[in-house]
Formats: sequence, C-alpha cells, structure tokens
Amino acid sequence: MKEEAPIELRAWRQFLAVAEELHFGRAAQRLHMTQPPVTQAIAQLERTLGVQLFDRTRRRVALTAAGEALVPEVRALLAQARSLPARARAADSGEAGRVRLAFVSTIGFDRLPGWVRDFREHSPQVALELVEATGDVQLESLARGDIDAGLLLHPPGVAPAGLARLAVAREPLVLALPAAHALAHQVRPALAEVMDEPLVLYPRRILPGVHDAVMQLYAAHGRRPRVAQEAIQMQTIVNLVSGGLGVAWVPASVTAFSRAGVVYRRAEELKERGGKKAVLPSCETSLVWLAERQPPALARFVRFLRTRAGAGEAG
Repeated sequence: MKEEAPIELRAWRQFLAVAEELHFGRAAQRLHMTQPPVTQAIAQLERTLGVQLFDRTRRRVALTAAGEALVPEVRALLAQARSLPARARAADSGEAGRVRLAFVSTIGFDRLPGWVRDFREHSPQVALELVEATGDVQLESLARGDIDAGLLLHPPGVAPAGLARLAVAREPLVLALPAAHALAHQVRPALAEVMDEPLVLYPRRILPGVHDAVMQLYAAHGRRPRVAQEAIQMQTIVNLVSGGLGVAWVPASVTAFSRAGVVYRRAEELKERGGKKAVLPSCETSLVWLAERQPPALARFVRFLRTRAGAGEAG
C-alpha cells in the first residue's frame, strides 16, 4: 500500500480558518493572506485527501460531513503543535520528564512517601516511576539503563564505587525479637544472651556491607551467629521473627512496620558486659546514579532531594 504524503501544518491552519469563518475572504484576512491562495490551498487539500471538505455556492460555504469530522482533530493537532516549543524547553530544563527511581523497602517505610508527595507538588510535570528493588538488583538495573537512580542501603560512607551519590539518611540497626520470647520481657536484655539466639539475616549478596557489619558485631564478642534463615525483604525478616524463627538486626526505620508478635530494642535498651550500653552498627541510605548519565529531570530530583534530606553529595 502506497504511503500517503504528509500534510503540512500550514494547510491544516488554512482549513481550520475557513471551517471556523465559513467564508474564504474572512479566513484569508485572519491568515493575513489574499483569498486566491487560500482557495487554492483548500482545493489542493481536498485533492490530497480525496474528499470534499466544503460545499461552496455563491452565497454560502458549509462544511461537509468529512470536514465536520476533521475540525476537532485539527484543533487538537494545532494546539499540540503550538505546545511543542514549551514542552521541549521544559524537558531540557528538567521541569518536565520522568525519573525511574528504584528504592529499598527501608526508605519506603519512613521518608520516601513524603518525598514523593512533596516532589509531585514541586515538579508536577515530572513523573516518578517507582520500583522497589534490593541493592544488587538496583546496581544491575543502573548498568543496563533500566532505571535512572536508586535509593540503596550500605554502611556509612561505603557506597558502591563508580557512582555519583547523595547520602539521604543514616540510622542504627535495632534488634527485632519475638514478642513471646523471654528476652522480650527483660528491661535491658544482655547482648551476650541475644547472640546465643538463632539469627534471621539478609543474604550477603543483597546487603554485603550491612551483612558484614552484623558478622563483625558477633566476632567482636567472640561469637559466631547461628543463621536459622535468610530472607531478602525486611518485611519477610520481621514476619519470620514474629513466627519465632529467631532474632534479627534491622535498620531502625523498619520499626515503622508494626508487625504483631515482634518487639524492637534499640542500643540503649541492650546491655554489654558491666551494664554498659550496647554499641550497634549503623547503616546509610544513598541516592546513587551514573554520573555520566544524568537527564535533566533526574538532576532536578537530585537538587530537590538534597534540600529535603539535608545531606551533602559524595563522589
């Protein structure tokens, strides 16, 4: 089938002027033209389309059914064409566009909902496409170009190399205990007793730095953890604790996940030898992206998040 030649916007402007004025002379004045070129242009448009758009007599001009059907479509086409320069400038400045953002569940418990709400108010023409994913999946997605940026968890100051980074949150690990466990009823459980319990833990490939920090915590006390079960998602880990499979060390933001059958203990609620407060590892959440691939909408989101998070950028 032969491909039809495109029709220039000028021809559609001339058609719409005649359709709205229903008078070739007035349409020509509106277009700042003389009448003969407008008449010729409409005749050429009808030949190109193979249909008659206007019924013409000496006394009147009227739209045919084909002409009436085209009027709303042509209005929309011309309005869209007029909006293109502004849309291009908005996209170039980051005022419009999209950001494909992956995030770990811990930031979703706490700060992310507020950031999303406020960014939508700040930049209503930028669409945030949210994808929950573990850190290892985020890094693979960044490398493939499937996402623009990711919010991932890591030990303080030890983010994946080779990425631009904005630290947005820092929090300690806390202990998750089955509510029915005897340790949960103690005012200040002893850390040594906690370390005797089976452990529910995230796999190292998911959170290598935080996983290692937990292992180092046990090693510093001369212990080796008894890992009863590994799980990827923090919600699953807390659910397993609720089921009595063991204890877990989770970021403090997870306490917002109120799961029946689980209690949380912070460092000041645990005691070391001699009654001292326990010292627990911390973790950090950073926004990461490829420095060489920062579309304008992402740059706008980074600037917004820097002001909201009150944090500085690290390379």
